[in-house]
Formats: sequence, C-alpha cells, structure tokens
Amino acid sequence: MLGFFDYTVWLTYFSLLSAGAGILVSLHGDGHPYWGTIFLLFCGLCDAFDGKVARTKKNRSEVEQKFGIQIDSLSDLVAFGVLPACIGMAMIRRSNLLEEKPVAGYLLAGVMLLYLLAGMIRLAYFNVTEEERQKREKGVRKTYEGLPITSAALIFPTVMLIQFKTHADITPLYFGAALLTGSLFLSRIRIGKPGLRGILWLVALGAAEFLMITLLHFMNQ
Repeated sequence: MLGFFDYTVWLTYFSLLSAGAGILVSLHGDGHPYWGTIFLLFCGLCDAFDGKVARTKKNRSEVEQKFGIQIDSLSDLVAFGVLPACIGMAMIRRSNLLEEKPVAGYLLAGVMLLYLLAGMIRLAYFNVTEEERQKREKGVRKTYEGLPITSAALIFPTVMLIQFKTHADITPLYFGAALLTGSLFLSRIRIGKPGLRGILWLVALGAAEFLMITLLHFMNQ
C-alpha cells in the first residue's frame, strides 16, 4: 500500500478528514457555516501538534520526512484555504445574496477565490524557501515571512462570533477578513514562530471559540 500510516501522520490525516467534513456540511442544503467553522477549529487543533508529534520519531527516513512535509501542505490548503472559502459560500447562500443581489454575491465569491489563490501561493513559496533554509541551517525556523495560512483557524471563527454577538448579517465582514488575511499571506511581514507555551495559548483560545460558537449556535436555534 502506498503512503505511510504510522502515528506521525495521524493528526495530518485527521485534519484533512475534518476539513472534508466541514466542506460537505458547509455546502449542504442552504449552507451551514457554523458547523463548518467548528470543523475548521478542529483542523487548527490538529495542526498545532502534528509537527511536534512527527518529530518525536527519531528514526524517520528522509522519504518519510518529505512525505510528511508534502501532506502537511496539501492538508493545510484544504483545511485553511478551501474550507474557509466554502464557509464563505455557505454564508452567501444563507443570506440569499445570489438571488437578491447577484452582482454582490458573485463579487464576494471572487474574493474567496483570490483568498484561495493567495493561500496556495503562500504554501508553495514556504515549501520552497523552507527546503533552501534546511540546506543552510539545522533545526526549526524561528520566524515566518508572511502570515501563516493556519491563522485562518482563529481568524474566521472570531468573525463568526461577532455574528452571534451582534445578531447582524456579518457576511461582508467575513469577506473583508478573507481579503485582508489573503493579503497578509503574501506580505513580507515577519512573525515569530510560537513555542510550546504560545501554541498552548493559541489552543486555549481556539477551545474557547469552539465552546462559545457551539453554545451560541444551539441557543439561537
């Protein structure tokens, strides 16, 4: 059987499965963006620890390491690129923009396509530059150039929480956040890579968003 299936890749596989489920549920019927957001948060949780789990295996072959890098990027594109785009499309469908204001609906859909393109370019550029960096120096990188695509796991759930707090249609805000986030993917800004403590804080923030979105969603049924 092709591929690798030991514990070092399980979290990446779980992330992709969660992203696929989120895409399907987001676009089901009239659209379910809140459920899609919950799956997005789970993808973020998996991504927070997949690299650390993989590095616990000291005898990984070069092929295993390269395989892990490839599937991580492919999974990230689906989880933090395609899934947020599908959540955005679900919001368009729920707000009936395509029927009531078709031009606005198509423009917003175009924004998500640009966001998806920016995410793919960022991942490809990161892979190439990371490969070159590893030839020059050992160890993990200390900074990122541009906003990591995985930040989508916290940015878009935060926007969805605003929907619950204000009870207003925040569809334009979601797409504005997507446009800004996609721009930051391709920017030259330097962002420090979080250590274990930073990762735990981000996980705690994601867990809080998960609980609030879940509770508020059921309370508003």
